[in-house]
Amino acid sequence: MSKYECIMAIVNHGYSDLVMTAATKAGARGGTVLSARGTGSKEVGEFFGIRVTPEKDIVLILVPQEIRDQTLSAINEGAGMGTKGLGIAFSLPVADVVGLGTTEETKTDPKAGE
Repeated sequence: MSKYECIMAIVNHGYSDLVMTAATKAGARGGTVLSARGTGSKEVGEFFGIRVTPEKDIVLILVPQEIRDQTLSAINEGAGMGTKGLGIAFSLPVADVVGLGTTEETKTDPKAGE
């Protein structure tokens, strides 16, 4: 079993740097940014008092479980709903990890190290 979590942060387009700045300060090493388009009803944006912009950035960050909570908290503070990024973030458990150059790779890939 892996000891990693995948943090997904969804922010308005152009604000992925807020996510990564916060995440790296919390101990994350890097991330991957994907472009996306949000969808939802007009009433949702009006109900929450925010303007919903369809263009989004999704930032995927793989972190050790030990720093998941502090990374999520940092992202919320730096890029959450109270910022220009208007972001949300959540984490998902990761079953296995390869390619990080850690001892985890040799545990999950019997050919690693050959």
